[in-house]
Amino acid sequence: MKTLPRVKLAMLPTALEEAPRLCKELDITLFVKRDDNTGLALGGNKARKLEYLVGEAVELGADTLITTGAPQSNHCRMTAAAAAKVGLACHLVLNGTALTVKQGNLLLDELLGAKVHFLGSDDASLAPARMQGLNDELTARGARPYLVPLGGSSPVGAVAYVMAIEELLTQSCGQNFDYIVHASGSAGTQAGLLAGVKSFGLPTRVIGISVSRPQLRLAREVLELCRDTLTHAGAQTRVEEDDVIVYDEYVGRGYGLPTEASTSALELFARREGIILDPVYTAKAAAGLIDLVRRGTIPAHSRVLFWHTGGMPALFADLAPHWGEKA
Repeated sequence: MKTLPRVKLAMLPTALEEAPRLCKELDITLFVKRDDNTGLALGGNKARKLEYLVGEAVELGADTLITTGAPQSNHCRMTAAAAAKVGLACHLVLNGTALTVKQGNLLLDELLGAKVHFLGSDDASLAPARMQGLNDELTARGARPYLVPLGGSSPVGAVAYVMAIEELLTQSCGQNFDYIVHASGSAGTQAGLLAGVKSFGLPTRVIGISVSRPQLRLAREVLELCRDTLTHAGAQTRVEEDDVIVYDEYVGRGYGLPTEASTSALELFARREGIILDPVYTAKAAAGLIDLVRRGTIPAHSRVLFWHTGGMPALFADLAPHWGEKA
């Protein structure tokens, strides 16, 4: 691994916690990697990526961060926090129209000092052009913006999860996991985890539970980003199509909308282990984990790591009244 620009934002290492009551319930050996506790503005996986993204921004002399996401984007909330911590301005381009009531991550975005710009449309494909336009406007006014991609999902951000695998190896004292299961959205975390597993020659299978994108699209994006991440990190290894595992049958009606299974998984983790998931990402990933175990895709007695990527502020947002609704 070559040395890359980095600023300290996360409290690392995050805990590796055994879940004995869930182990008994699911008949597997289950551990949870607690990236919900990275410490930056209520935590989450994006803190790791932002260490490298903001590191590059600072090295390039940027004074402003621009990124995009949904109104309840964990990535936007944590980008705003990273900007505040380092002393940069922050602009967020959010899908949809301005909301009268600000809750969850959107409330935190403004508390953290970010300037919020709504697209006026739910079509996220419009965001890159709006980000570029904002970049041009700010540059014309003398600012030095740095564009952070959706979810921090670029080789610069994803390399953080190569390093996270090295952290995991130290914590697990060389005992490998058969599977790592996690929520996969914009491909960055899964690409980084897979790049890490390949870099360290581990037999572990990385399973991404899609929270939004169709399997074929997400698998293709993970593969391409994983290869680019390995190149960026200077790692001499290869990843093939068969290395990428994505399940998309747990999305339900769409991104950000709970399912009956995700609500059940959220309650199970809370009531068996006191672990709080979020309704957008980790509860759907947990629903996928539970189903894959119960149908035998993940065999009984397997050693499984559930990588908790955070996102709890969404629990307190306006989607809360929908919990328990059937898909």
